[in-house]
Amino acid sequence: MEEEAKQEFTKDGSVDLRGRPAVAARTGRWKACSFLVGYEAFERMAFYGVAANLVVYLTTELREETVSSVRNVNNWTGSVWMTPIAGAYIADAFLGRFWTFTVSSIIYLT
Repeated sequence: MEEEAKQEFTKDGSVDLRGRPAVAARTGRWKACSFLVGYEAFERMAFYGVAANLVVYLTTELREETVSSVRNVNNWTGSVWMTPIAGAYIADAFLGRFWTFTVSSIIYLT
């Protein structure tokens, strides 16, 4: 009987929002997957849209030199690609996956 009760929970140590073991039948699945895929698709479109237009904006509206604006865009792109390392550290050391994702999404959307 005890072994049957353990099987209903996830086997990877996942917990719900209240810190209780997550029930495998009600956790994740396509509902979570569709949210993540949709979020990432829109995030990628926004990133590449901004990156494609940023050099033009910096040179025409802000009157920067082309070399300077390209350098600024490259620095911005490098920063964007390095922030997941900081997010991984925060998730592992302090907040956990869910809260790190939620907080970073809210910061990103504001």
